[in-house]
Amino acid sequence: MAELVKGKEDFRNNPLDELVIDEHPESPPQSGKSILIKCTIAVLAGLLVYALPTPEGLSIEGHKLLALLLTCLILWTTEAIPIGVTALFVGGGMIMFDIVGRNDAWTPYANPAVMFVLMIIMFGVVLNEVGLARRLMYHLLKVAGTNVMRLSFILAVGCTLLATILHDATVTVVMVFAFVPVFMAMGMRPGQGHRLPKFFIILIPLAASAGGFGTMIGGGRNPLALEILYRYQEANYGTYKVIGFLEYMLIQFPICFLTAVATWAVVYVLFRPEEKELTGVKLEYPGPLRGAELGVAIVFIAAFVLWFLGDLTGWHVSVVAMLAMIGFCAPGWVSFKTICDKFPWESWIVFGAGVSLGLALLKTGAGEFLAASFLPLLEGRSDFAIFYGLGFFGSFLSSLMSNSAAVALALPVTLPMADMLGMSPTAVALLAPMTTSFIMLVIGCPPTIIAYSSGYFTQVEFIKVAVPWCLILLLVACFGALVWWPLIGVH
Repeated sequence: MAELVKGKEDFRNNPLDELVIDEHPESPPQSGKSILIKCTIAVLAGLLVYALPTPEGLSIEGHKLLALLLTCLILWTTEAIPIGVTALFVGGGMIMFDIVGRNDAWTPYANPAVMFVLMIIMFGVVLNEVGLARRLMYHLLKVAGTNVMRLSFILAVGCTLLATILHDATVTVVMVFAFVPVFMAMGMRPGQGHRLPKFFIILIPLAASAGGFGTMIGGGRNPLALEILYRYQEANYGTYKVIGFLEYMLIQFPICFLTAVATWAVVYVLFRPEEKELTGVKLEYPGPLRGAELGVAIVFIAAFVLWFLGDLTGWHVSVVAMLAMIGFCAPGWVSFKTICDKFPWESWIVFGAGVSLGLALLKTGAGEFLAASFLPLLEGRSDFAIFYGLGFFGSFLSSLMSNSAAVALALPVTLPMADMLGMSPTAVALLAPMTTSFIMLVIGCPPTIIAYSSGYFTQVEFIKVAVPWCLILLLVACFGALVWWPLIGVH
């Protein structure tokens, strides 16, 4: 489909059939002295927090967890040791320091959500192996062309809107696996510092994350936020108003166009590549669908249908993913050994560590302590400051745990606060699934972990984009809460 027309040596070294996702993305080379200094700073920072008196309202276990959390965050962001090793330290450290028990520390590494993400990433390997990812790229380039600005804008809007109805991890897997072969064919391998692949590979997960709140089926945090709102209103007012599927879509979906454009603009400004065109890439018609492609496509579509029917079947999303894996491998369209060989296992471990940390924050009360410490700072502020502050708190939590867990933790604290401040609990509840979509760390959500696994960017490079992206999209969220929602009667 795409081939390099210059640099034959590079082309031979980067065949299109080569592994797409780097199983072990390496950090930039570091000296032993640099590693020692970073590790020392991380440990000392954790010890400093631990040495402080335990604050009132925080358990001993929660205090130790915050010390461990700070150590791990420094190790993650500095990449002093491989991100996967730090992820293992999360589980082991919580046992070592008696923060939670063995089961509470390690079981989240394989809970249903983590297993779902594992199989979703495997879907990407399958799509690449049978050639569907390249076929998708052919059609995308045919429509959008090879102009970098035009292609990236269409990509950003497309990923955001797709993520309103599909899992953002699915969107990211499909698009990352479609784009990486093009960069490989252009001789731009992971870890070589090329700006063009960094731009596209960072843009994809951020754009997908910016759309998950658009409809009720875009993510589990959306119905969860409404459920918490209903319970709160019934308990405090004796009644509640049901927000249906279409009404929710009217409230949230239009804002997705703004988050898509804002995401593209932020990444383009901060990581604008020198290349104006994807030079050296030419389109070749991939021919009619082959048997394996058609079979995998049918199974893929069937999986989507079953996910949509989840309320009727009662099946967890991981069950459908498991059935799809059987559908892919049983007919021999792709070997399970090949999938395992090319699977970025580090991503799975890192996501498991994030889930484990999130549950520990809930179990030890450390998350509630953070909320109780931060939210009173908003009292007496303007509506904009309160919405922005609540949004920032949601984004901060979501960077450390799953966005559903962040919603479950934040809303029971912020809804009573909204009443006390004279704010609309409905608006505060609807704000939560939106702002927990905006994360600041690679470990924040599966899409960013999947993209990081490509090896094209480092965590520090991601943070340089993700933090301003998050802060700007919070402005978009406040615009939605203060301007759009009152226009359609949401108070």
